[in-house]
Amino acid sequence: MTAQPQPLAERSSAASAAGHSSDAAPIRATVSFETFYERELRSVIGLAYALSGSRSAAEDLAQEAFLAAHKSWGKVGRYEKPEAWVRRVVANLSVSRFRRSVREARAMARLKPQASYLPALPAEDEVFWKEVRALPKRQSQAIALFYLEDRSVADIAEILECAENTVKVHLFKGRARLSERLGFAEEVTA
Repeated sequence: MTAQPQPLAERSSAASAAGHSSDAAPIRATVSFETFYERELRSVIGLAYALSGSRSAAEDLAQEAFLAAHKSWGKVGRYEKPEAWVRRVVANLSVSRFRRSVREARAMARLKPQASYLPALPAEDEVFWKEVRALPKRQSQAIALFYLEDRSVADIAEILECAENTVKVHLFKGRARLSERLGFAEEVTA
């Protein structure tokens, strides 16, 4: 069983009921969530990064923790240390994420022998395919289907659910952009 931080107002009334002076637990004004968020974001992301080892995962973990705090800000904001609560949420989320990634890694390890279905792309093609992925979605799809899978314009039109002329336009524009980005001086033809 995990103990929840007791809100300051409850501690003060509990201290008074027990005969303690109310000076032992001073009541502070609750700060706005926005102020709290701005003050704590950077350090919470730092903690999440230390726990996850990934900048993007750290940002996701921090945002999930702050979202949970925001949803319960009426309660969390009254805690003596709401920043501790958010950090505990980040720690718990990082453990959950780690466990999930371990399960995923084990599942991928079981599937690894079957992964030979992926096409082998030569290392020199890496720049080309990176540029293809940077094209608008339909252009990159048309280029990949045409050059990687050697599909006809009719096949591509059927797969993308568009007219053959639309596929030709996507191929033409995609080739032109690739030619420009990759520095080819040759004229691109349809």
